[in-house]
Amino acid sequence: MNELSGQGNTSLQFDTEFPEVGDVTAEQVSQYLIENPDFFIQHPSILEQLQIPHAQKGSVSLVEIQSEQLRKKVRLLNYKLTQLISIAKQNEKIYRAYADLNLRLLTCDTMADILLALQETLQEELGLATVEFKPFKGPNALPELQRRLFLEKRFKDSPYFFGRLSEHERQLMFGGQVAESAALILLGNLRDAGILAVGSRNAEHFTPDMDTLLLNQLREVLNYILPTKLPY
Repeated sequence: MNELSGQGNTSLQFDTEFPEVGDVTAEQVSQYLIENPDFFIQHPSILEQLQIPHAQKGSVSLVEIQSEQLRKKVRLLNYKLTQLISIAKQNEKIYRAYADLNLRLLTCDTMADILLALQETLQEELGLATVEFKPFKGPNALPELQRRLFLEKRFKDSPYFFGRLSEHERQLMFGGQVAESAALILLGNLRDAGILAVGSRNAEHFTPDMDTLLLNQLREVLNYILPTKLPY
């Protein structure tokens, strides 16, 4: 008698021998597909590996489903190709704009000419919102304390900053002009000339992972010409 249940001991017998499963036959596959007519709808990727002759007209055949899948893939590839072509054209436009700007900067006579060239290219040609230059010396210089704060906070590891500014920083760089995101470029061979500030209407336009190839070229040109153009 079992002490917990109050029932007598019973010996259970389990049959551990299972029938062997043989190879699946074509008839079994056919019967399964007949009983599950939506199998290929639930597993469309299998259709890509099938070779099936055209069925009689009427209900949609597997071949027609395959063809529709291929048409969707072609449309997707065409869309991606169009996107790549559009990006390539945009990149070419940007490259040409910077190349022309660098040549134009070399012919500028004054700081006002330099700023005008930057504004016409970056704002009018490339659609950015604001371009400002904040010198470190002279009558319009950034206050000494603000200059040090910018150098320590935004230019500690790089002569570039990309992203969003605090409200105080945005006011210092751009005043009341639009700058939802900004690119700040520290100028001067000794990092002592000033900051070129470029603002965008798009908060996601300037991001920390931006490529700096074209900006490096622009910065080199500005560092070359600024010492003779700054009024101090």
